[in-house]
Amino acid sequence: MVFSSPTFLFGFLPITLLLYYCSPRRTKNALLLLASLLFYAWGEVFYIAVMLVSILSNYLFGLLIHNSQLQPNGEKLSKLFLCLGVIVNVALLTSYKYANFISDNLDMVASWMGLALIELAPVHLPLGISFFTFQAISYIVDIYRKEAAPQKSVFNLALYISLFPQLIAGPIIRYHNVVLQITGRIHSIGLVASGVQRFIYGLAKKMLIANPLGEVADSVFALSGGDLTMPLAWIGILAYTLQIYFDFSGYSDMAIGLGRMFGFSFQENFNYPYIATSIRDFWRRWHISLSTWFRDYIYISLGGNRVSTFRIYVNLLIVFILTGFWHGASWNFLIWGLFHGFFLVVERAGLSRGIGSMWKPMQHLYLLFIVIVGWVFFRADNLSLATEYLAAMFDIHNMSTTHYQFAMILTNEAILAFIVGAVLATPIYKHIGNKFSVLSGDSVIRVFCLVEFPRFVILALLLFISIIRMSASTYNPFIYFRF
Repeated sequence: MVFSSPTFLFGFLPITLLLYYCSPRRTKNALLLLASLLFYAWGEVFYIAVMLVSILSNYLFGLLIHNSQLQPNGEKLSKLFLCLGVIVNVALLTSYKYANFISDNLDMVASWMGLALIELAPVHLPLGISFFTFQAISYIVDIYRKEAAPQKSVFNLALYISLFPQLIAGPIIRYHNVVLQITGRIHSIGLVASGVQRFIYGLAKKMLIANPLGEVADSVFALSGGDLTMPLAWIGILAYTLQIYFDFSGYSDMAIGLGRMFGFSFQENFNYPYIATSIRDFWRRWHISLSTWFRDYIYISLGGNRVSTFRIYVNLLIVFILTGFWHGASWNFLIWGLFHGFFLVVERAGLSRGIGSMWKPMQHLYLLFIVIVGWVFFRADNLSLATEYLAAMFDIHNMSTTHYQFAMILTNEAILAFIVGAVLATPIYKHIGNKFSVLSGDSVIRVFCLVEFPRFVILALLLFISIIRMSASTYNPFIYFRF
């Protein structure tokens, strides 16, 4: 079940909200936990056991880590339990997400050496396993670092790990940031209204921008080498560049909005990443919950900035190799992670000073060029197709594209999505809204006429058009489901 499906919008969400706000406070968590498990079981009924294993094992390790810290000289024992807990989480993730990748590569080596093959059958990837595994790891690490106390109620921990607004695709919620909200969150009409508004914006991003551009990207990436011209290659990757941003940031907006409806405050996950001026700046703005997770739990654990310059470079590359593999069990993702890690190292080694002295638009173009090239590895099915696609992007001798080809790829809806997406990928709309807020001053009438009423009209139109497109189209992918 995805947030942009009729089943969720007109069935699951209104029923859950109605039951939630009609139930007494002491039963709200139980109801929300049941709703979250049902949400997951809707598409993963046989794999809900994987999540339950994660919940129970981390509950146990959390208690063991905390209790060992209370004992004299219990530091070594608590570290042992932490390591075991991390190993269990990583093993669970690896067995489902990376088993086939490891098996296929071992089989390749075995065939070269004339050895017997493993031939592992395809292993199904449970939805959201990368997200809830990282949240589980943050729970036991936070306890080890004494940033949070262990959860005494296994049901409250289950709610933290399985909470449906952010279960499938984040944002990745840290335990120490949300522990107080599990038992002491506040509900209000204003918070619900704010959540509904944020959800509608996210839904519109997904349905009206990401989906039309996704159709363009899919059409171009499906072209064979002879039909893929340089202009079409650039159209395809630019479409994907906007698609992945509005798809994932739209889903994050919907998750944050849903969290507010139920009294939770989730951290922001995107901050206009395409206006960044460097790769380092980009990762401060893109998938913020993931980049900060790797910084706080991997990079700092490796020594962070407290080690030699060479070790810092190595640590950055390690982090981005892991970032790449977190996204998928494929050499494409490894190359994508190394690609970003390489530019982070080069920028830290001195390139950033050169970039900083450039004309501001050139800094943005540098960032966009690196990110767009990197997205080719992210989108292509394998390295061979990625290299062929990159070759087409820079083949100035293959420019001949017919009007028919353009017309087949670029519909009027796609062109409109391109234009609106390019504008909304920048803070222009936000600045306009702030200007109207300033112009309205303290006058209630002016605030209503210049801010509140236009906002209500825009939200109503966005919701209506999104629902119309949802009912008229069967194309409704979600990129981050496979992660």
